[in-house]
Amino acid sequence: MTEPALKLTDVEFRRRRRVILTDVNLTVNRGEKWVLFGPNGIGKSSLVQMMSTRGFPSCGTVDILGNRLGKVDVFSYRNRIGLSSAELSRAFPPEEDPLDVVVTALTATTGRWRDTYTDEDYARARALMAEFGIGYLEGKMMFKLSEGERTRVLICRALMADPDLLILDEPTTGLDLGGRELALRALGRIGREDTDRTVLLVTHRLEEIPAGFDHVAIMGRISGNEADAYADNVAGNDPAPGTIVYTGDLEGGFTSERLSDLFGLDLTVTHADGRWNAYAV
Repeated sequence: MTEPALKLTDVEFRRRRRVILTDVNLTVNRGEKWVLFGPNGIGKSSLVQMMSTRGFPSCGTVDILGNRLGKVDVFSYRNRIGLSSAELSRAFPPEEDPLDVVVTALTATTGRWRDTYTDEDYARARALMAEFGIGYLEGKMMFKLSEGERTRVLICRALMADPDLLILDEPTTGLDLGGRELALRALGRIGREDTDRTVLLVTHRLEEIPAGFDHVAIMGRISGNEADAYADNVAGNDPAPGTIVYTGDLEGGFTSERLSDLFGLDLTVTHADGRWNAYAV
């Protein structure tokens, strides 16, 4: 039996005395296309850090592409993980050429130093940038880019090394309507591809889920009766820790009742022409 691409078992994450995540269990098989969905501040970014080998759990285990986090040198397999996230974008030198940001995905580095890349490598990077409508950024500097431009550069980087695991953390943040639709069209092709690549799209916006994704993990807070919401989050009176409250298909997860409970609003969820949406009644 093939090992799953991702397996999180009894994961908890604490920062100082505050519990951010608790009792997180998730299995994502190879080739599956998942959405990690939940409101802001629920712990999605903390999970992304672990899934991309850039953070570690306080308790529990995280297995990524057959490697247990903390037991294997992360640099031996990090180049098999494509990541697009706002936090990663801040790791690059301000004056880095966006083309180099994309091509350095091949060595999983965040800055062009002494590495060498072939003409074919650069041709692939340019083709990706053209597909996402940012070919004109070659020769510019990262710190001069708009938020939407940086977002698209990071998506191209995530795809550059043809990764086994692709993690897209809020991939349409900062994009205007045209840029968002261009990105969603390309992401929809990734969602529909019939390959062994595993894709995880992280978002809090229903309308920004592209076609082709058929599994969802919804995050919420542990209920108030679970040891008094983890003893009022270890007596700091912080909100209850985040966890995964639903895994399954999108139709079963994105119901009006479930999302109304999740966001504390009376919401109506719609699904038409392959796109999801929700609005307050």
